[in-house]
Amino acid sequence: MLMAAIKQKEIDTRIEITVADILSIIEKQVQQRFEAAEIYEKAGRNELFDKEMAEAEILKAYLPEKLSEEEVRLIISTIINETGANTLKDMGTVMAKLKDQADGKINMKTASQIVKESLS
Repeated sequence: MLMAAIKQKEIDTRIEITVADILSIIEKQVQQRFEAAEIYEKAGRNELFDKEMAEAEILKAYLPEKLSEEEVRLIISTIINETGANTLKDMGTVMAKLKDQADGKINMKTASQIVKESLS
């Protein structure tokens, strides 16, 4: 399934994809597995839950290790100081720099919450 997702991205964008693109695809695939597993667990379909969780763990092995929340907070703090961001209007600038600096190593959903908290 992963190879199919990578090929589909190449076809859709009509360019050769980069390592960052592949990591993004893998992250999306892992997230899809976790969401499916959650649905199967709620439905009492334990065999499908176990299958989805196993696939997610296999895919996670191809991703770089995520930074701790403390490390993410430090990076965000540095970016806020560098950019002079001080309101939620500046969130896009902070998130763009954050993605450039640590893409693939940060859970962007968590990072977004930290940035909002920091700029509020």
